[in-house]
Amino acid sequence: MKIVLASRNPKKIGELQTLLAQTLPNVEVLSLDDVGLFGEIEETGETFEENALIKARAAASSGYIGVGDDSGLSVDALGGEPGVYSARFAQIKTGTGAHDDAANNRVLLSLLEGVPEEKRGASFVSAVACVFPDGRSFTVRGEVKGRILTEYRGNSGFGYDPLFYYEPYSKTLAEVTPAEKNAISHRGRAIRAFAERLKAEAGKEFAKK
Repeated sequence: MKIVLASRNPKKIGELQTLLAQTLPNVEVLSLDDVGLFGEIEETGETFEENALIKARAAASSGYIGVGDDSGLSVDALGGEPGVYSARFAQIKTGTGAHDDAANNRVLLSLLEGVPEEKRGASFVSAVACVFPDGRSFTVRGEVKGRILTEYRGNSGFGYDPLFYYEPYSKTLAEVTPAEKNAISHRGRAIRAFAERLKAEAGKEFAKK
């Protein structure tokens, strides 16, 4: 059985294929390009789940099962920001074109200046949505909780990882190994939950293959 992930990123495609292979070895993951969907998908949702569903519906227009994901950082002291705008946080807050990881982290630190450690709680959140060609749909969510440090630590990872401290590891997500990160990451948790839900929802269809 084939499913379409609303992405053109080979790493994302490969990651989903690897994780699904553990529970659904007869599934092939295709990209948007593979099924001839070349336009941009406008993410207009106000939540991670809404954006994930928008992407999944676009992918499902191919006639296959569509899968979409959306993720970001939610900081308690900022009322949940940057949230769905995590990738463009600096651009939105400063009104400039800067929206790379370094700029986003600088803006985050500046907004949290003076906030005490006990109030710097945060979560990485990932939502994965699935839409079947007949219109059925579901979403799952994965989260990992931590806190935002006052300075960078670690050279691995990307995005907000150097500032996100994970207490059980006593490290930031930029200091852990890829295996350690995958074991607890929001995206890893969401995809594993998605795989189990997809298996339950489409069990009869998979059994025919």
